[in-house]
Amino acid sequence: MSCIEEMKYEVLLSQCSFKEAREYIKKNFREVHEVPPGYRIFNVHLIGVPPLLVGVEDEKVVFPYTKPCYGTFVLRIEGKEEIARLRSKR
Repeated sequence: MSCIEEMKYEVLLSQCSFKEAREYIKKNFREVHEVPPGYRIFNVHLIGVPPLLVGVEDEKVVFPYTKPCYGTFVLRIEGKEEIARLRSKR
């Protein structure tokens, strides 16, 4: 899947700053991975001010997603393959 809009997602935080997204993920999720800007997840490249954090909760991935003209959101999407890829980078 290449379009976030076509996926089943949940918005956890909307129209926030990169810092607010980072702090939200750091505070609310036990398993957190730092990724570089441009990291590809669900076939989209993450943009933002480093460090970019991606959280894992059960079989769901929590990450900041910036949509031009709309701002940055923290989304939660089921993604076993993405979790395995994140964990393999340790």
